[in-house]
Amino acid sequence: MTKKVNMLYNINDRQRIGTRIRDLRQKRNISTYQLEKLTGIQASNITQIEKGRYSTGLDILAKIAAALGCDLDFVENEKAEP
Repeated sequence: MTKKVNMLYNINDRQRIGTRIRDLRQKRNISTYQLEKLTGIQASNITQIEKGRYSTGLDILAKIAAALGCDLDFVENEKAEP
């Protein structure tokens, strides 16, 4: 495991999920406003999710995964990335 992955497992689940979403979004050069247009989720809510301040349901995670071109298991599985 890389140092970055180890760091992700030392923080709570909401933060880990949010960090994963932010990393994938930035890797694809998508702004929170662009992700808002792709998902219908307000950019301010996306920011709160990325900071680990909001718990998200599967429906929200599924929308984000689809917009990022990932499978729903993108949160746990780096191999889920296209």
